[in-house]
Amino acid sequence: MPQVLRALLVVLLVACSSRPPHFTSPSPARLSNPSNVIYVVKRKWHVDIGFATADLQPPLASLRADLPLARYLLFGFGDRHYLLDHDRGFGGMLAALWPGPGLMLVTGLTASSQAAFGEDNVIEIQLTAAQARNAQAFVWESLAATGNAVTPLLTGPYEGSVYYSASREYSAFHTCNTWAAEVLRAADLPVHTAAVEFSGQIWRQARRISQRQRAGSSDTN
Repeated sequence: MPQVLRALLVVLLVACSSRPPHFTSPSPARLSNPSNVIYVVKRKWHVDIGFATADLQPPLASLRADLPLARYLLFGFGDRHYLLDHDRGFGGMLAALWPGPGLMLVTGLTASSQAAFGEDNVIEIQLTAAQARNAQAFVWESLAATGNAVTPLLTGPYEGSVYYSASREYSAFHTCNTWAAEVLRAADLPVHTAAVEFSGQIWRQARRISQRQRAGSSDTN
């Protein structure tokens, strides 16, 4: 198999195996209202979507019980076989790019996303109450629920993280970053989701939205 294709397969899968938080001193400057905010968090090649736990609405708010100390919850999507298989040979990587079961990783943070991942790796986008509700509804529908409840599958790869089964399939054309774009799209934000496989594709779109919001806020002051 050509080296370029091999590298692409590795990037697509490793991209959706997110790195753990690395806490730093947060900046004292806060530019946005803490309510109705969606957080777009870049974890190397992977993008998470986050909310303050205080802003979670039912039924997604029920996840607070699984991570009771968390002030923020970050949600990431990935390939179930790849994330749980400890023998990640190239054959396993190749198989993972065919449509298959997805997996949700929920990370609870006791400090802000900026403190965990750095200011440059977090974008805040303000939402209306309806937009926040729609985004959270999409995240909830991405979890495999039984009787309107979700149960942790197992403990995540690092402290303060939990795996849940996903209702959506993972593939080379529906990656962790495609899913993140779909969450923003569900919030009626101007985001395209087609052919979004890499973090840079969603990151650039989210940054433009945030910049426009800031510019609009400056114009009204």
